[in-house]
Amino acid sequence: MYTSEQKKAHIRELQNCLHLISCYDSHIPGIIPNGIYDSRTETAVKAFQRQYHLTENGEVNQATWDKIMQIYQKLKKAEAKPLYAFPQKPGAVMHPGEQCFTVMIIQAILKELSEQYHNFPCIQVTGNYDSDTMQAIQLFQKMCDLPVTGDVNCETWNMLAQIGSDMRT
Repeated sequence: MYTSEQKKAHIRELQNCLHLISCYDSHIPGIIPNGIYDSRTETAVKAFQRQYHLTENGEVNQATWDKIMQIYQKLKKAEAKPLYAFPQKPGAVMHPGEQCFTVMIIQAILKELSEQYHNFPCIQVTGNYDSDTMQAIQLFQKMCDLPVTGDVNCETWNMLAQIGSDMRT
């Protein structure tokens, strides 16, 4: 019997593949893997189908799946491109309410902090800059003696990146 959890896992696998492909192909919109086949996922599938000359219907049939996996496997083996995740324009700030890949990176670093330090709150990695993320950022800023705003500016981003890098070494 095909359970709803299995379905979510398969959709998340599709979304993970499309997410990687979108990092290399600007014609494919980036999506945040969440296990739900929503309109963003359908739009990404249609864009993929259009880009690779498949029937553009937003449905993942065998031909679409095979092509996604072919491209995904090829890109997985490719040399990594540098990641410039934080906006490069002067004065850039990430605010609560934003939803993007950069927020997902911020949340992943905060989650890693919670696994290393039990007095740090564990947050979900969703890509949505929600109130839990804002509170974790405020605590992080306080612990690092940064201005406590709940927003992520370049100074907070650099500190997150440095601590995230230090935890991996």
